[in-house]
Amino acid sequence: MAKTNPGRFFEDYSVGQVLQHAVPRTVTEGERGLYHALYPARHALYSSDEFARDCGLPESPIDDLVAFHLVFGKTVPDVSLNAVANLGYAEGRWLKPVYAGDTLRSVSEVIGVKQNSNGKTGVVWVRTRGLNQLDEVVLEYVRWVMVRKANVDAPAPETVVPELKKVLDPQDLIVPEGLDFSNYNFALAGEPHGWGDYDIGETIDHVDGVTVEEAEHMLATRLWQNTAKVHFDLTFRPEGRLIYGGHVISMARTLSFNGLANAQMIVGLNGGAHANPCFAGDTIKAWSEVLDKAETGVPGVGAIRLRLVATKGGAPFALKNDEGRYLPDVLLDLDYWALMPQ
Repeated sequence: MAKTNPGRFFEDYSVGQVLQHAVPRTVTEGERGLYHALYPARHALYSSDEFARDCGLPESPIDDLVAFHLVFGKTVPDVSLNAVANLGYAEGRWLKPVYAGDTLRSVSEVIGVKQNSNGKTGVVWVRTRGLNQLDEVVLEYVRWVMVRKANVDAPAPETVVPELKKVLDPQDLIVPEGLDFSNYNFALAGEPHGWGDYDIGETIDHVDGVTVEEAEHMLATRLWQNTAKVHFDLTFRPEGRLIYGGHVISMARTLSFNGLANAQMIVGLNGGAHANPCFAGDTIKAWSEVLDKAETGVPGVGAIRLRLVATKGGAPFALKNDEGRYLPDVLLDLDYWALMPQ
């Protein structure tokens, strides 16, 4: 009897299937230290307990994307170990802050399947939830991946493509209990620009860039216990180890501090595309566009919807060609909601 697990292939998925992902993870302060070593993370709410307390929280939470990567990483052995590509995200919501000492685990439900016309691969949609030690959902999102078939002669399942919201309604967003930006310290946060200073349609060049190194991206991917072979094993991708898409997301988000230092908490993920592959040696730069703004009803707290684009040195504010295809320098196109002081 085989003791090893080759991972699931497309024909192993069915709509309604529930995947209980292995290896819960207790979050420690070391997580924050490593995250801030890997990325230029400087948002004050995630750097200072005192700043967080002044904003009504008991202490500084772990960065929202740390929670995302941890929950995501648990799913890889069951969802994307044999994936060709991670295609997109939708309906992502951060429901509770994660603090050092919390233990996270992940559960996914298959909500859609569609075999591709080549008969060799198919697309699988899953809704993933991250739960803490109290069985409270701290994070949920949908993603879809293209997965290889082990047996190309296996019959195609009935196609089910889920209907997903293109944009979360502001009423879908959860403001953490106690959060209050009434006494927000803009000087300590690093920039004077609040919610009212941004206009819909405004674009921001975040200026700075970081060249991706092999050791750093593999360290980051192991930190999240992401075991996808394309990130480590050159025999699976001889042209180069593929940089984990989450590494690009975190790099772009932290680069966005320069211009969006007060976009503190990510609370919604409307959509996202990893437009082109990223490899070691690429230099990641980022720009943002303000897509929308909304009131939250919480003192001093506004919601801002942002498009975050990561490029490998491409010109800022250039996204797609005349045919509507992403330009070759575009790595990431992410649409998210953040909370910002008014």
